Amino acid sequence: MSNSKVPRILITGATGQVGSKTIDFLLDNKDIAIIAAVRSPEKAAPFTAKGIATVILDFDDESTHLPALQGIDRVLIVTGYTVDMLRQSKALLDNAKKAGVGHVVHLGACGRDDTTVAHWAWHQLIERYIEWCGFSYTHLRPETFMQNMLSYGGKKAIENGIVHAYVEGARLSWVDVEDVAQVAAVSLAHPEIHAGQTYRLGYDAATFDEIAAMMTTIVGKPFRYEPLAPEVFLQNMINAGAEMAYMGCVYEHWKRYAAGTIPGADDTFDNFPVITGKQPTGLADFIEKHKTAFDY
Repeated sequence: MSNSKVPRILITGATGQVGSKTIDFLLDNKDIAIIAAVRSPEKAAPFTAKGIATVILDFDDESTHLPALQGIDRVLIVTGYTVDMLRQSKALLDNAKKAGVGHVVHLGACGRDDTTVAHWAWHQLIERYIEWCGFSYTHLRPETFMQNMLSYGGKKAIENGIVHAYVEGARLSWVDVEDVAQVAAVSLAHPEIHAGQTYRLGYDAATFDEIAAMMTTIVGKPFRYEPLAPEVFLQNMINAGAEMAYMGCVYEHWKRYAAGTIPGADDTFDNFPVITGKQPTGLADFIEKHKTAFDY
């Protein structure tokens, strides 16, 4: 671990939803130093403008790992939606070990320990590797992001009051990305409290029919849910040229949601107030907060 008086925290995925919000929650903490990992000098510019230090780190270019990790005490690992996440995570963790990083906060995925949903299980394999390497750790397992109702796959998820999803009438567990980032931030700032913890993050559960009814009440215009077959998602991903080893797993998990064969799909938890001292965002709160975006 670095001998730096102020712990240095590296945020990977700094330009993404969770990474950027985690930085926002840490900015006022004068007891730490934040470093944003970016893939190019161009992506560093917005952070530099805010006075946030940056390093160049490309998950696929291992020559960037050790230089980026030098002097780092704690790291948030956020990988992308490809099967390469397995190789990328192992390589980064191996180099983090060499660099003397002490605490790792890993953004994983939904699921109970015995999950057989493939891409959720991949994240759990990474969790076990973190532990095997001997790091102090905090594992984060967020349920379905509420932000998916704003956009999904680069497209608006709800248009003209029509809610589309691939899960038939399944009830899902939901979490606001900002709440995930708050948990990431406190876990990075206070590893002495949060080390050794696996936090499942899901604080409200509802079907899409129920969500449409909430939107109708809160926005004041009619919303309705029209389920789509998971095959529509699969074809969209093929057409978009997505990485299909990962997206094929997502397709399979949509089918399992729709069939009701994912145990604990609507699990919710009461840990957020204990972790953060605050109340989590519920679905009605989220819809109210983004009412303008949902309006049509």
